[in-house]
Amino acid sequence: MTQASATTKAARRRHDREIVALAVPAFGALVAEPLFLMTDSAIVGHLGTAQLAGLAIASALLLTAVSVFVFLAYATTAAVARRVGAGDLPGAIRQGIDGIWLAILLGVAVTALTLPAAPALVELFGASDTATPYALTYLRISALGIPAMLIVLAATGVLRGLQNTRTPLYVAIGGFAANAVLNVVLVYGAGLGIAGSAWGTVIAQYGMAAVYGFVVVRGARRHGASLRPDAAGIRATAQAGAPLLIRTLSLRAITMIATAVAARLGDADVAAHQIILSLWTLLAFALDAIAIAGQAIIGRYLGANDPEGAKAACRRMVEWGVVSGIVLGVLVIATRPLFVPLFSSDPAVQNAALPALIVVAIAQPICGIVFVLDGVLMGAGDGAYLAWAMIVTLAVFTPMALLIPVFDGGLTAVWITMNVMMAVRMVTLWLRSRSGRWIVTGATR
Repeated sequence: MTQASATTKAARRRHDREIVALAVPAFGALVAEPLFLMTDSAIVGHLGTAQLAGLAIASALLLTAVSVFVFLAYATTAAVARRVGAGDLPGAIRQGIDGIWLAILLGVAVTALTLPAAPALVELFGASDTATPYALTYLRISALGIPAMLIVLAATGVLRGLQNTRTPLYVAIGGFAANAVLNVVLVYGAGLGIAGSAWGTVIAQYGMAAVYGFVVVRGARRHGASLRPDAAGIRATAQAGAPLLIRTLSLRAITMIATAVAARLGDADVAAHQIILSLWTLLAFALDAIAIAGQAIIGRYLGANDPEGAKAACRRMVEWGVVSGIVLGVLVIATRPLFVPLFSSDPAVQNAALPALIVVAIAQPICGIVFVLDGVLMGAGDGAYLAWAMIVTLAVFTPMALLIPVFDGGLTAVWITMNVMMAVRMVTLWLRSRSGRWIVTGATR
């Protein structure tokens, strides 16, 4: 074995260790978050159908309100990782604190808007007369927890940027456990019904935010970073996050359009679509864990003025994305006859879902590349390109999706269109990664 070959293998092993160390805990934290909703659904579901319907509507509104601000985690991860790479730990923590202050401001604003708008929002979702009171109750109480939810997003980004994905995993597990216990105690023990479920979630979210606050404050004191809000820093964080907000909204629009098209195909198709979308989201969590590792690792290399290290890490993570996508695709094909019946015994739903799942499985290697390169460019702080790339993708996807009912396409056609969307994303991200324009070194971009 030549010295160059040995050096290359050693570098690959080092990258592998870094990816695993960051991605595995990140995956656990990502999966733990949806368990909040699953726990609420399981407990509230035993109260009655109307209560469960109300929870479904309110939770959809809350998830939409919170998910658009996921840039608080992404932008903070990249900015903090750069500072870490540059050896500026006080600056890294200060950058993270700016993100947390922005989360507090946005959280208070969103809550202030949601509370008076709750009746109109619930009506917009078409809630029935029986479900509306429960949806309003859950939404109004849970909206009080939005600031905590956004603080958790920003603080998670701080720790990821510091190359620490274990603490977010522990906090997520603790939050899930607390939420489950509080829900049982308040819903049944205290007899609060759906309101108890909402209060349990709010208390758990603020508990998670408090733990993150303790960790960040301790780090700030250790490294002499100020905890006071800094207007310039908050403004810079908001500016860095704005393109990622556009990216997220564009991606959200794509999933909403796909669901709307599936709804026009009939009840069986939209039911099957919901099953597939749930699986697609779970698969995305697995691939997004590698992307999160990418954000932290790439940001650190660029902050350390090591462009070659960043490129090598990017190549290795793409390989991980492809292999992970192939494994996930094979698992989907192998388990689809068992997976679909878990959600529906209706033959019409199963017949619609099974062929569409093959389409989803085939695209997983493409999804692996997309998620990894998305994380790489986020870690590089290349948000402006990501925003434009998603706008282009949305422009390509929308007319294709809207033509499906016109040409009597079925659910499989919807997911073929989703695969085309992912292919467009792959091309735009691959072109950017090949150009090298994302490589900007230094403590700040």
